[in-house]
Amino acid sequence: MGKKKVAAESQEEVLKQGEAVETAMVKMAKSVSSKVEEGRVYIKASYNNTHITVTDAKGNVIAWASAGSLGFSGPKKATPFAASKIIAAIAEKLKKSGPFNVTVYVNGVGGGRDSAVRSLLNNGFTILGIKDVTPIPHNGPKPKKARKI
Repeated sequence: MGKKKVAAESQEEVLKQGEAVETAMVKMAKSVSSKVEEGRVYIKASYNNTHITVTDAKGNVIAWASAGSLGFSGPKKATPFAASKIIAAIAEKLKKSGPFNVTVYVNGVGGGRDSAVRSLLNNGFTILGIKDVTPIPHNGPKPKKARKI
């Protein structure tokens, strides 16, 4: 074991480091404690999973969850029960910061669509509007040519 080298820091360097730490903590406290009044909830219900993302009005993500992140596996991820559990988990995350007035955007054809919207109402969210943003093909691909028999 060799000698330990102690670097002497000047008073100015110590103050600069302290200020940097304080500003970082203030930024973190602002992001956590800032109340959000209105937001958006994006529900993506596929055949295999259900994803729910909550954003503020600008589109910055506040919270998200999916059936897979809650421990559901296999075909259970796309069930209405899983969707209601996802909303309950998100409501727990948003209990302090909000948003509580939300516009809902639903995408996909999975089983968790309706259950997720109902669970939002049951968990204290006020729904300002619901919009279905599922993509619909206008013409689709060219059909197969007729079979020659």
